[in-house]
Amino acid sequence: MTSRKRSYDDGCANAHALELIGERWALLVIRELMLGPKRFKDIQSGLPGISPNVLSQRLDELEAASIVLRRQAPPPVSARVYELTPWGYELEPIMQAIGRWAVRSPTKTLGPLSVNSLILSLRTMFDASKAQGLELAVGLELNGQSFRAVIADGALTVTAGAQGACDVSMSGDSNVIAAIIYGGQDAQTRAASGALRLTGDARRLKRFAACFPLPAPAARTQALSIS
Repeated sequence: MTSRKRSYDDGCANAHALELIGERWALLVIRELMLGPKRFKDIQSGLPGISPNVLSQRLDELEAASIVLRRQAPPPVSARVYELTPWGYELEPIMQAIGRWAVRSPTKTLGPLSVNSLILSLRTMFDASKAQGLELAVGLELNGQSFRAVIADGALTVTAGAQGACDVSMSGDSNVIAAIIYGGQDAQTRAASGALRLTGDARRLKRFAACFPLPAPAARTQALSIS
């Protein structure tokens, strides 16, 4: 049964947006569906902090809002899956804008990244000006899921599956690979430690990572105490 949602009783479209996707976990559920349909347990595996009851509530609410739909997948899956509606997929550029804004937070701390988090972060943080003249294909196997990231003609394309040859490939935990792309960690060192499987020209990874610069954090202000 869908829970009764809070209303701001405000005609502003921003207020209505918060009524639709402002509940706790709602945007993260949408994030986990942004790369395609998933079963309930697969959504939950990307959100280890959510309870089954809360996940069910969020899915029900998003379905009632026409953002998510559920359907029965055909064989060999033969399971109920959840997916975004075409209107739901329109949230990606909005989520990218929020992500670019939030990554500059002076209070942001490091935390675990789901597979969807990492792949969507690549789409968000890609800087076309850093990719001029670069043609490069990188294979990513993240927690058993395969992707191919291609930079060509100043654009990034990330597709699921292992179609086509790659200049270099990384296989490992999404947090390890994020540390290489965003944290400047050396891929060969992580491979030597056993945290990563690396094939191909490792030198190309530095050129790849340079296309995803993180912006400088915003200035941190000091709250005034009122006595």
